[in-house]
Amino acid sequence: MVTVEEIRKKNLPANLYNIYSSKLTSADEAVKVIKSGDNVIIQPGCAVPHGLIRAMVRRKDELENVIIYHILIVGDLPYVNPGMENHFRHKAFFTGANVRKAVHEGRSEFIPIFLSEVPLLFKRNIIPVDVALINVSPPDEHGFCSYGVDVGTIKTAADKAKIIIAQINTEMPRSLGDSFIHINKIHHIVEHSESIQELPQVDPNTSEEMLKIYDTIGKNTAELIENGSTLQMGIGAIPDSVMKYLRDRKNLGIHTEMFSDGLINLVEEGIVNGEEKTIHPGKIIAGFVLGTRRLFKFIDNNPVIEFHPQEYVNDPFVIAQNKKMVAINSAIEIDITGQVCADSIGTRIFSGIGGQVDFIRGAAHSDGGKPIIALPSITKDGTVSRIVTLLKPGAGVVTSRGDVHYVITEYGVAYLFGKSLKERARALINIAHPKFRDELTKYAKETRHI
Repeated sequence: MVTVEEIRKKNLPANLYNIYSSKLTSADEAVKVIKSGDNVIIQPGCAVPHGLIRAMVRRKDELENVIIYHILIVGDLPYVNPGMENHFRHKAFFTGANVRKAVHEGRSEFIPIFLSEVPLLFKRNIIPVDVALINVSPPDEHGFCSYGVDVGTIKTAADKAKIIIAQINTEMPRSLGDSFIHINKIHHIVEHSESIQELPQVDPNTSEEMLKIYDTIGKNTAELIENGSTLQMGIGAIPDSVMKYLRDRKNLGIHTEMFSDGLINLVEEGIVNGEEKTIHPGKIIAGFVLGTRRLFKFIDNNPVIEFHPQEYVNDPFVIAQNKKMVAINSAIEIDITGQVCADSIGTRIFSGIGGQVDFIRGAAHSDGGKPIIALPSITKDGTVSRIVTLLKPGAGVVTSRGDVHYVITEYGVAYLFGKSLKERARALINIAHPKFRDELTKYAKETRHI
């Protein structure tokens, strides 16, 4: 494997090489700049700089009340473990499986916020950034490092940081777009190459029955997607299934907060070419990726793909400029009036608001746009309906009933826009699982919803 040292010696002219070398240090030395009470921002997703995190945690006995901010991070996060709460306090903009328990037990905190507005917290100094920990590619001949697989919320945060510590990583792909930081802006450089964290598209423990349900949802959703549409879709079984049924479409485009491996085949087959996109024609626009090595290799120096900060990618006014914008999002449960809970199971935080509302609203205002909520009609064990009479006590309404247009399950499509509460209830009961329809209908009649 080519080392960072070999790359920088080859790439950097003498003046930049001297600047770079003057900032070169070890991880343990670099993180000594972190002080008790500091706000530390960490590059999230698959781009997490684990080498810097491990070094920071090794200093735990010297630190108190260091506040750590980030959205979903893939991999082990030792600063949320029991016993760390007096040293580190994590505040999550999106709660993944690795911090869920810490949030439930009070060692971490959850901040509900639209993904498009996370960077504004840093830009407006609502959350001052003392230290940013980033994981970037080696510099090119001009001294620019790429944020690689995750630009979304970190670029703006790092731009506002008092101190930037960069892990220079030969494994980090060089993504293009508004995705670069110059070595002049970096205060401490740590050369540490390690594999980028991978995240498979579909949980390998998913049952065959659920995979069939996801497949039918994907087929139902794909039927709404016209030639020339621009798509937003994320990671998981539903987006994967949708893409499987788009092989006969033409001139699709992508404007999405993130994407995963499932998109690669559509690009390579020419189905996704962006030729009819209204803005950024011919380009795939995203803030970050979550996936495997195949995906990381695909984005490396790929001129078709542009990464931008999330305040641009997820801006509903930008999204709406794409004609035929199709936004595909999921939910934990939806009530018979159309209220969507996507971030909690009752009072227990499960994930976050993310970009759902950003894209639902953007697609709603797009010329020919289609905002979609797609979900299985039942839970994985088949015992609970996900179309419900009432959301669980304490459940968060992420997408209001006024925002909801299309709801899709394996039993069909309900179109709610402009519909009364009675019409909504009938439409949603029709796509609920058959074994729960009588119960839903009984409640709807008792409450005069139908």
